[in-house]
Amino acid sequence: MLGVSIASVDLSSASEVTPACSGASCVVSALQGLRDVIVETQASLLDAAIKADVPRFIPSDYSIDFTKFPPGENRNLDLRREFHMRLDKTSISATTIFNGAFADMLTGQMPLILFKLKRVLYWGDADQRMDFTTMDDTAAFTASAALDPSTPRILRIAGDQLSARELTAVASEVTGEKFRLFRPGGLGMFCTLIKVARAVAPGEKELYPAWQGMQYTCNMLDGRAKLEPLDNDRYPGMRWTTVRDVLSARQVSL
Repeated sequence: MLGVSIASVDLSSASEVTPACSGASCVVSALQGLRDVIVETQASLLDAAIKADVPRFIPSDYSIDFTKFPPGENRNLDLRREFHMRLDKTSISATTIFNGAFADMLTGQMPLILFKLKRVLYWGDADQRMDFTTMDDTAAFTASAALDPSTPRILRIAGDQLSARELTAVASEVTGEKFRLFRPGGLGMFCTLIKVARAVAPGEKELYPAWQGMQYTCNMLDGRAKLEPLDNDRYPGMRWTTVRDVLSARQVSL
């Protein structure tokens, strides 16, 4: 691709990564993993960016707003918070991008829409809106932010904002089948189930054990993760993909 060069380096070695960062105006991290990656390897990337005199850094967050939650509620968000403790002690200009949940996961990995059962699963309030953004839209917005020297510390985006009740309506319209709400219980019960799931099947060395996904869903459903104000209009060229778009694409592929 024009203007793209690929460097093969050991990301855990700042001395190897530094030359690859040389001359860059912004380093964008897209690392994903547990503590050894999100905290340690990403810290090496950060150190390399600083040594190469890169003025700006975008960490690999791309999530709900973890600043609104106390430690211990969500393991993967805790790791991002730990990395930020290191990041905020440096002089580099950093920008975090919060995008809610990846809308792409609604078609499988995030069990909110139960297609076979024609149900939309939720806990608590059926009218609590949640933020969804596709991976491609998040990447496109991040690319624009990387080229923008005036970004603030935090940018918030959402390709769509829907409650469980609204998800039910969209799923029904797109599929032509009647979907209904399914509420197993309140958020208190959900929190208890998460603790039980973690105790029964720890999966501490797995990136996405079942209880981790449950933690993320619970955080979205309790309202604290709601992103506001949104920065969707910051780059006028963006066209946001809605949940309806995502579900319609799934229907076409069936």
